[in-house]
Amino acid sequence: MTLEAFADTIVPGEKRFPEDRAVAGAAPGGGAVAAGAIELLQTPATGVSDALDNYAQALNGHAAGYAAEHGLTLDQQLPPFVALDFAQRTELVRSLVGPGHPEKELWVLLALFSNMAFDTAAHVHTTEALEAGHPGLLGMGFTKPDADGLWRFPAFSYGRQLAELHPDTTPTGSPA
Repeated sequence: MTLEAFADTIVPGEKRFPEDRAVAGAAPGGGAVAAGAIELLQTPATGVSDALDNYAQALNGHAAGYAAEHGLTLDQQLPPFVALDFAQRTELVRSLVGPGHPEKELWVLLALFSNMAFDTAAHVHTTEALEAGHPGLLGMGFTKPDADGLWRFPAFSYGRQLAELHPDTTPTGSPA
């Protein structure tokens, strides 16, 4: 829940169900959690998957300190970071990723993976992500491939062709 709440603070989304406490519901549509931030973080290729429990523990420690500093009473049934409201989570994360924080690089890395899950669906094949309704890719207007599985863009994105095809380019678009 703690890491979901962190990811939701980075790219907010709507609650998955009415009692959802990890996702604050600060924005319409799916955010980082719906986009698979936790699945991406659990991927060994990220280099952080073995440290996720430590991240959650540290984040909850910072949240408990934040609550004490601000005189907040947290719901003891929830992890401290999850018990903060969205504005408080945002303020705490802003300080963790801010200049001069001794752990800044660790929190920025976690934030980058939250963004990556939303922006690229890095943990899932693009066609699978689109078929599943990935909120980030669809929100950015990423289109599905042609029937043969290849993406073609007959209307140039800059409104004009920028360069001629290399003479050794194969019919699939690959260089020879």
